Amino acid sequence: MTTNSRINPNISPSARTARHCGSSASASSVGITRLIGAVKGNSCHRSRAPCSSPGALLYHEARQTRNHHGTRTMTTRRILRLSGPETEEFLQGLISNDIRKLDQGMVYAALLTPQGKFLADFFLARDGESVLLDVAEPLADDLLRRLMMYKLRAKVTIAPAGLNLQRGTGPAPEGALADPRDPAMGWRAYTSAPEGDDGSDWDAIRVAHCIPETGIELAPETYILEAGFERLNGVDFRKGCYVGQEVTARMKHKTDLRKGLARVAVEGEAPVGTEITADGKPAGVLFTQSGGQAIAYLRFDRSQAEMQAGGVTVRRL
Repeated sequence: MTTNSRINPNISPSARTARHCGSSASASSVGITRLIGAVKGNSCHRSRAPCSSPGALLYHEARQTRNHHGTRTMTTRRILRLSGPETEEFLQGLISNDIRKLDQGMVYAALLTPQGKFLADFFLARDGESVLLDVAEPLADDLLRRLMMYKLRAKVTIAPAGLNLQRGTGPAPEGALADPRDPAMGWRAYTSAPEGDDGSDWDAIRVAHCIPETGIELAPETYILEAGFERLNGVDFRKGCYVGQEVTARMKHKTDLRKGLARVAVEGEAPVGTEITADGKPAGVLFTQSGGQAIAYLRFDRSQAEMQAGGVTVRRL
């Protein structure tokens, strides 16, 4: 990949999406019960029918994609190429992060609903005069549909890039870019070779650094600040308007987060989506587990003491 093109530092948000900054949606946190319902819906716990939603498909892929050691491997990704003279202006008016950061390397961002809820997360990287977009395969069709809906007459072309993701935590090959979420997540590169990685235990890394994954910790009811997007370099509060910006900014500046993702110690194992209780009261949801630790969505005022998830004991780290 080449990284020679420079972005105009005076670029303004797209007028085509500016209207979304006027959203008056509530910024209140999603309830524990609603989140459990969303997780169970994604994992089809309540139905024998095949799952068809993007989140459900990715959840099953994430649960089933394991190597012969039982270690989680990465989920399949789709790489799109956005090109045209208005590409960066177009993206700037939609995504949670500042497109101008492409000058510094890879950008992690999300597309939100006007109410500030999660739709998709993805990586952006400059490739010559175009921008590559790396998204989980089960979310790709819906994301592409939404991008085309917002595009209108913008001079932007969106097409398959004909590239695949290579990923690892060891020595980075030529052309690789650092994963912007956390140094522990290593590097990402895009080539014509089949998708692959270096065998890193991604679940163990994510749990150790509380990094959410689409379809597991990141679901349609998610608010990105509760999912740690500020810590993961996935949101910018100075860039200006984007879809869902008003709710996200209000949660940052006018409220204290009462719920969110956190690392916990787990004595035993419980299914992803198991409700966490404290003194019999709902306190959260248990997600990815590895090495006696896990990522959990917690209600912070109930997460100080010993908690239960199914038949296992959970303690906040």
